[in-house]
Amino acid sequence: MRTTVMRGSLAVAGVIALVGGCRAGAVDSAGKQPPKADGSASPAPSDDAKRPDPSPSPTPSVRPAPPPKVLMARGASGAKVRELQARLRQIAWLFEGPNGRYGPATTKAVEGFQGKRGLPRTGNTDTVTWARLVKMTHTPTRDELYAAGGQPAAKPDPRCMTGRVVCISKTSRTLTWMIDGKALMTTDVRFGSQFTPTREGVFSMYWKSRHHVSTIYHTPMPYAMFFSGGQAVHYSADFAARGYVGASHGCVNVRDEGKIASLFAQVRTGDKVVVYW
Repeated sequence: MRTTVMRGSLAVAGVIALVGGCRAGAVDSAGKQPPKADGSASPAPSDDAKRPDPSPSPTPSVRPAPPPKVLMARGASGAKVRELQARLRQIAWLFEGPNGRYGPATTKAVEGFQGKRGLPRTGNTDTVTWARLVKMTHTPTRDELYAAGGQPAAKPDPRCMTGRVVCISKTSRTLTWMIDGKALMTTDVRFGSQFTPTREGVFSMYWKSRHHVSTIYHTPMPYAMFFSGGQAVHYSADFAARGYVGASHGCVNVRDEGKIASLFAQVRTGDKVVVYW
């Protein structure tokens, strides 16, 4: 009788467990899962199942690369700007100067150069723009750096250091009016071509002609001061208009009319003229 009651109780408990869905979670008094119906042991829960899910690692933030350093920008001036302009002239992005001043024309030239190469069109010369430009060009010569003139006067020839002298340097393309070694005035000058070169040496001013016209070329030679045959120092409208694109027929051209007028008023016949490299 007792055996029958116990069996009945176990059967009822099994039905309750199945209905409640708790069979997989049933444990004995020691906290262990009972064996399966086929007699095999139930697997113990893994350590991972016991641990809470770890929180996801934060995605590291990526910092944008800093912009390239600006080397030159509008308003700058000096030798480096002059080099920039000379290099831009070599590849036909700039046609004026160089004058050593970073103005609107230089800014526009840099913008064009940058845009052509897919760089930001800032108009500023940064490290990336400068590196690309240097790679495409050569180191400017002295004449390229001063294609429009404005070179500092070269060191005076020793023959210029005494007396009244018109001291003319072919190296710096300058004329300096000197008295007893002191420079009183300097101006840009232009010389003859390879076919009509300006002679070098020491000469003497022998004739002045304020409104002279060439008897060979029939062109005006205002403020002409002759020092060697038909070669003279004089004002040139062509030099003033075209710069060093052209050349004289052997004369020393001056493009600053104010300075040549002042020089003409001061120079006397008999004053020394020195033309040198």
